[in-house]
Amino acid sequence: MNTKVNICSVELKNPVMTASGTFGSGREFSEFTDLNKLGAVVVKGVAAKPWQGNPPPRIAEVYGGMLNSVGLQNPGADYFIKNDIPFLRQFDTKIVVNICGHSEQEYIDVTEKLRGADVDLLELNISCPNVSEGGMSFGTDPKVAEKVVKAVKKRADKPLIVKLSPNVTDITEIARAAVSGGADALSLINTLTGMKIDVKRRKSVLYRKIGGMSGPAVKPVALAMVYKVCKAVDVPVIGMGGISNAEDALEFIMAGATAVSIGTANFTDPGAAEKVAEGIKKYMSHEGINDLSEIRGIID
Repeated sequence: MNTKVNICSVELKNPVMTASGTFGSGREFSEFTDLNKLGAVVVKGVAAKPWQGNPPPRIAEVYGGMLNSVGLQNPGADYFIKNDIPFLRQFDTKIVVNICGHSEQEYIDVTEKLRGADVDLLELNISCPNVSEGGMSFGTDPKVAEKVVKAVKKRADKPLIVKLSPNVTDITEIARAAVSGGADALSLINTLTGMKIDVKRRKSVLYRKIGGMSGPAVKPVALAMVYKVCKAVDVPVIGMGGISNAEDALEFIMAGATAVSIGTANFTDPGAAEKVAEGIKKYMSHEGINDLSEIRGIID
């Protein structure tokens, strides 16, 4: 029974990854789950320089999931290279670095800092606010998305995954633009825009009022977008958004995803990703499936 998948010539032992922003560097989760059993660990967003993130409160529980406006708080690329890569290399799993920036130059700077680093793949987060364009996300304008992907791709020495925002009219348009810019693979979806108000205090629950929604409630939206993108482009797609168990993950694979990422479920169960990987193996054994390619993209 073969659970291996290939993303841009990088072989993962199974299709289960962690979603950036939900697993840190893996250090805090390693006490609760076996990182050796994951296909890849996708670390929290890394910028060229340390980011403080947004003021609290920046997390809120909502029906069917959660809101966050953490603001990509991170200690920066130098700290990541010195401390987190050596830690993760203790485990038999692939390392994917999610890179972020507020301008094209910031994306370039972090990409250049990571040249030569002992990682396997880069994931470009184009949902960051583009400060030069008044805060609009890089991932909501096809021309801007293509431009920043092209700039990063020129400087990257590892295969480049581009993470797409769902907060657009037509995600296939952004997907095609990213591939045109040089994306080797795509991952989706990032969080949906959401809000929560405390009616007793008559104030927004989050300091910045609006945040990103994730969790089980977004899964049908994510699944539809992954399905559409898999039909629109010819690069590997990593599906995510509300995956809580193996059945959820298998839906994304049947929609065409090469791999899947587990995000919000990690907060309610630190062993969620490992359980999903084991669940996929059990399903394959029970159904007599020898290779995931037998069921990948079977939904016409």
